[in-house]
Amino acid sequence: MRAMILAAGRGERMRPLTDTTPKPLLKVAGKSLIEYHIAHLVVAGFTEIVINHAHLGEQIEHTLGDGQRYGARLYYSPEATALETGGGIFKALPLLGNAHFLVVNGDIWCDYPFAKLRRSFTGVAHLILVNNPSHNSQGDFHLKNHQVYQDGTPCLTFSGIGVYHIDLFKNCTQNRFSIVPLLTEAMQTGQVSGEHYQGRWLDIGTPKRLQQLEQLLSSEA
Repeated sequence: MRAMILAAGRGERMRPLTDTTPKPLLKVAGKSLIEYHIAHLVVAGFTEIVINHAHLGEQIEHTLGDGQRYGARLYYSPEATALETGGGIFKALPLLGNAHFLVVNGDIWCDYPFAKLRRSFTGVAHLILVNNPSHNSQGDFHLKNHQVYQDGTPCLTFSGIGVYHIDLFKNCTQNRFSIVPLLTEAMQTGQVSGEHYQGRWLDIGTPKRLQQLEQLLSSEA
């Protein structure tokens, strides 16, 4: 199974940091955000990793190279303009195999054990949900009996970690679009499973949250 890191976002809320540096390359405790993902994925057995990029994307390729020094093989999917989650994944499908693949948002940090996802899935998506952070107190989806629903209470927050099957995108055409409508449609036919992860997870969407992660990791160093 291959993995993909979504790294094409502009990082508007991170400005001015992202005016000259793509958000995935922002450093925390001496290592860039995307390098934490690569390291965790490789430890879990995901050594073939696709990375999409748009804003300042050449910096990402120049910094990471072919991935050899991380014990990985990196493939790149450049976008002239960011295609959002759905459009970015759809463009990269030729690099992701012909069945299920793992996708991780580039602007999160977590200690989820990715090795748990190297298994068989029956639906078109499997989502990792987490407790609601203060900036998303209403949550996103309802989880019941390992199935994910658009409606219902309580709601949990989508972590930005998911396993998808290529069939989720079978009716798509290349464009800029979100993956959320595809997921909610699949939920209506019971094709989206999920789990509640209660370990450490942070959405690194603002300079303040970047600093919080810096403090967390520095204290553990």
